[in-house]
Amino acid sequence: MSTSAPTTRMTGIGRVLVIVYAVMALAATGRSFVQIVRRFDEAPLAYSLSALAAVVYILATLALVLARRRGWYTVAWVAIVFELTGVLVVGVLSLVLPELFQHETVWSLFGRGYLFIPLVLPVFGIWWLRTHRPAPVTARAEVTV
Repeated sequence: MSTSAPTTRMTGIGRVLVIVYAVMALAATGRSFVQIVRRFDEAPLAYSLSALAAVVYILATLALVLARRRGWYTVAWVAIVFELTGVLVVGVLSLVLPELFQHETVWSLFGRGYLFIPLVLPVFGIWWLRTHRPAPVTARAEVTV
């Protein structure tokens, strides 16, 4: 008999959320890799921010998948709030100080190059995390055979 806590499979909107995060992770990783390898010297800030976005999307995807495990729920919160902050800050800066972002990043103009998904996705991520808190850890009962 196993004494480990039961695991809950992610279904419905949670699964869609993870899929979209995974697609964004792949897209941002691919974009940043090409930008850094081919033209890093042209826009190091912009291309570094694309790489940072890729890391955040990878971390958020992993954390959402593992959010039922202790600690990963918090990692998901940190990654998604950081993502939203990044999109808002880079979005505003790319409008107010366009000379900083002569080359687009994943988060430039609030994710315009990605159909504004980078702006909307963390809002859904925060909603999902708020409505799907993991069950509190309870003391394990002694198992007698």
